[in-house]
Amino acid sequence: MRIPVVRTTLLAATLALVACQGGFPMNASAPQPVAGKVTDVSAFEAFIATRPTPEAFRQTYPDVTLVLPGQIATKELRFDNSRYFAQLDEQGRIVGGKFQ
Repeated sequence: MRIPVVRTTLLAATLALVACQGGFPMNASAPQPVAGKVTDVSAFEAFIATRPTPEAFRQTYPDVTLVLPGQIATKELRFDNSRYFAQLDEQGRIVGGKFQ
């Protein structure tokens, strides 16, 4: 009778450790990082439609400069989709913006 309890406890502990170490894809829908400037605008717009947090934006598009409301940015005009001025909702999620 004691062996099934020990097995169940060991199984639960193993599953908990695997889950904590990222052994299972808990968020399989997380987008892969995109290197460089934004070239696929439709994929970028689909990503923005998910209302990402600024942290998720920086993880997904690490080479694109994210400018949040209230941040100071230079006046240079870029035409290469490498700097995105974001609009945020009340929860601080990105709901739109523009390249500049």
